[in-house]
Amino acid sequence: MFDQTPEQGRPGRASAINVLGGILQPCSVDPLTGFYRDGCCNTGPEDQGVHTVCAVMTAPFLAFSRARGNDLSTPLPQYGFPGLKPGDRWCLCAMRWKEAFDADAAPQVVLAATHAVTLQVVSLADLRAHAVDPG
Repeated sequence: MFDQTPEQGRPGRASAINVLGGILQPCSVDPLTGFYRDGCCNTGPEDQGVHTVCAVMTAPFLAFSRARGNDLSTPLPQYGFPGLKPGDRWCLCAMRWKEAFDADAAPQVVLAATHAVTLQVVSLADLRAHAVDPG
């Protein structure tokens, strides 16, 4: 799933390409997101959850995720996590997005900020159907 091309000095990290084939754009710095907390949905071998989908949170998705055991709306200040609210952008696990999609609860997606590795889990057509940006 990951190449060995160094990205920003980090060997083993997947190349920063989005699902449209362009340069991966930032997802969010407020709240600060990404597996590496760099504002982008970058990924690499350490990212077991493949946090590569730049999703725009919705109340139905937050409720869906909470019901699945991943409460994203409750703040956890001890971990620097502010809790998410509708409208926030967040790098979501590709499998969680697909699970939500299959349950008709998928949040919208920012294609330019969604890492190409996502396409190993979710089709571009499904992502485009939930896109907030053209592509």
